[in-house]
Amino acid sequence: MIAEELINHMIPPLKLKDDAHKAMLWMEELRSNELPVVDHEKFLGIITEEMILEVNDVDKHISDFELKYTASTVSGKSHFYEVLKVSSEQQTKMVAVLNEENKYIGVITVQDTVTALAQSAAVQVPGGILVLSMNSIDYSLAEISRLVEENNAKILSSSIKEDELDNSKVRLTLKINKLDLTAVIATLERFEYKIIARFQETKIDDNQQDRLDMLLKYLDI
Repeated sequence: MIAEELINHMIPPLKLKDDAHKAMLWMEELRSNELPVVDHEKFLGIITEEMILEVNDVDKHISDFELKYTASTVSGKSHFYEVLKVSSEQQTKMVAVLNEENKYIGVITVQDTVTALAQSAAVQVPGGILVLSMNSIDYSLAEISRLVEENNAKILSSSIKEDELDNSKVRLTLKINKLDLTAVIATLERFEYKIIARFQETKIDDNQQDRLDMLLKYLDI
């Protein structure tokens, strides 16, 4: 899923001529403490509730504020992982989406992105999760995938990060499309891969799925 498909069209941008009172009303209505600011299709940054409360003057125009998170942007064709990355780096709950001409086309909230992630196939398909630790130099997803597939299983998703305790090592998290990972683990350990954690998911029965669907519908996500 790409960024332009996740745009929240319920969140309008503020203009420089708008005042802080309007911004506060919109924030209350939208239940958000951040709003994007746009001038002639150009994204200028984000104004926050905290900024307005600090000046304690709702008559001030948006143009009077020094906006934050001016670099909180992605292109419309960016993958939703990039949205999460930018949001984390900028420490903001909103990311502006720009077209090929760098014009503002909308905004995405972190909640929108998390919802998209939760609805992705890698999350929805039942399976198990393994966490492996290895030397950075030994990391090869192609080799690990081959070993997993020898057991009639497939890797649905993977993520890797540097080991916080040893920067020469990495931790690899795998989502695999099998509930019973015994054979996969045996194969990986036979090739001297160190498994430091495993999590087995269970299939959601029809009644549980119905309840989940009703909850998502109630939350409008």
